[in-house]
Amino acid sequence: MSKSMTNNKYVLDWIEEMRQMCCPDNIVWIDGTEEQAEALRAEACSTGELTKLNEELLPNCYLHRTAVNDVARVEGRTFICTPTKEEAGNINNWVDPVEMYATLKKLYTGAMKGKTMYVIPYSMGVVGSDFAKIGIELTDSIYVVLNMLIMTRVGQNVMDSLGDSPDYIKGLHAVADCDPENRYITHFPQDNTIMSVNSAYGGNVLLGKKCFALRIASYLGRKEGWMAEHMLILGVEYPNGDIKYVTAAFPSACGKTNLAMLIPPEIYKKQGYKVWTVGDDIAWLRVNKEDGKLYAVNPENGFFGVAPGTNEKSNPNALATTKRDTIFTNVCYDVDNNTVWWEGLNDNPPKNAINWKGEPWDYRTYDKADKINTSGAHPNSRFTASAKNCPCLSSEFNTIKGVPVSAIIFGGRRAKTAPLVYESRDWQHGTFVGSIMASETTAAAAGAIGVVRRDPMAMRPFVGYNMGDYWKHWLDMGKIIPNKPKIFHVNWFRTDDQGNFIWPGFGDNMRVLLWILARCEGKVDAVETPIGYVPKPEDINVEGLDGVTVDTIRDLLTIDNDSWLADVENIKDFYKQVGDHVPQEMYDELAKLEANLKK
Repeated sequence: MSKSMTNNKYVLDWIEEMRQMCCPDNIVWIDGTEEQAEALRAEACSTGELTKLNEELLPNCYLHRTAVNDVARVEGRTFICTPTKEEAGNINNWVDPVEMYATLKKLYTGAMKGKTMYVIPYSMGVVGSDFAKIGIELTDSIYVVLNMLIMTRVGQNVMDSLGDSPDYIKGLHAVADCDPENRYITHFPQDNTIMSVNSAYGGNVLLGKKCFALRIASYLGRKEGWMAEHMLILGVEYPNGDIKYVTAAFPSACGKTNLAMLIPPEIYKKQGYKVWTVGDDIAWLRVNKEDGKLYAVNPENGFFGVAPGTNEKSNPNALATTKRDTIFTNVCYDVDNNTVWWEGLNDNPPKNAINWKGEPWDYRTYDKADKINTSGAHPNSRFTASAKNCPCLSSEFNTIKGVPVSAIIFGGRRAKTAPLVYESRDWQHGTFVGSIMASETTAAAAGAIGVVRRDPMAMRPFVGYNMGDYWKHWLDMGKIIPNKPKIFHVNWFRTDDQGNFIWPGFGDNMRVLLWILARCEGKVDAVETPIGYVPKPEDINVEGLDGVTVDTIRDLLTIDNDSWLADVENIKDFYKQVGDHVPQEMYDELAKLEANLKK
């Protein structure tokens, strides 16, 4: 057993209790040093858990494959265990905590025999800042240790900052048999505890990420008067050096990482505009006592990004970030060059390749209709990369007070309904706009195309308590933020009658961001519509855009009353599903929307 990094009785007693249940052969504390990390990488390579990649082309980069049945977050096996079902709400899977602990005990008992239990003390947020929260994850996976070293802040200073306090989040993870029938990702908000078993895929086992930073943190935020949100944070730097910050929430496959690392179009670059990334996935928000504004930090220290589709054109900054110190999971292995490849990286698939399942792969067999079985990289394959390697990382990344938020942006993927951008009338209406966020399924998703899936605030899988109470918390926050950010909704995905996207997206989304920020400064007018305020078409800059004119923008801003009225019925059904905790204010906003559309 390695030397303990603390005398904290609460920590040591809990570790001892978990040790007795899991029966590891030994215990190793993770101290965050490069020496220890290097020794663990070497050990993982010797057992085949990791493959070291070409040191010249990809310095300090590694490839890992998970079990074929264990490649993504499993919402159906993710549980919120509160004393009553009502506290967890209708959107979450719920099991009584007593029952769940009993189930888990059977699965954990002896699960680490013959293995090492690693103790990872980590901080979400800069150690010692007002925003920071401490967690300790126990795991029997070196892969998890190495990912947590990238994704969080790990080391002795974390334990020093905790001192003798019991105020930390307990996390236990065991790979066990990787049995999907007995896979559980469980959260006990009242006990500050997360337990994950029978998975080794990052989204289920890097417990600082969605489990702590969203599910448990959203519960803590409500209790303590702050917010944990599934949002990117970016800064737009103006030619005069001013930087304005926005946060944005999008459901999956709606371009969140691309927006977080946006490259300004040529016309803006020449003028001296820049975009800085503070975070690509999670924002913790608090009211700043001094200026009464909402401030945001990214509690993470790295990016756990989807590899397929990441390339020089779609996201050069993300690609550059992965060029060193990165762990690639379930991507395609290029045998001849000892590097990695994925669909959408380039048009040059390796001729001598091993696919994500570990089998020889011939790129000529690829069939877009059957990606899982024919692709070189799994569609959900990942890179775990250190934020410090991101070329557009904000100088405020490690700020302890956070960055002031001018605007909160919600987004969805709608072919006809939502306009390119609209502004909510006020905070309550903005909360409503977030609550009805939706995406239409694309061909890539299982099932029928064009089905509307509601994903409020992009938090549907991540709220650690009742969704209706979560909306109420948003409304309550609106009452305690003296200088509230404005709330907007964007939709990059409107299509013409042939199904082609009308708006170019990617870097050109900056044009919409600049209108949003101009609204926050009171520098441009807007047009009132039944759903909120939209830009005057001429106020969205189309200079340098191919085939996009002011008329195109006018078309992108139209409100089709019939499709919105159909949407109102869908929203009513969704609110029924959320249940009787939906705040009255949300129903008031819905009634106002319906009345406006019928005028």
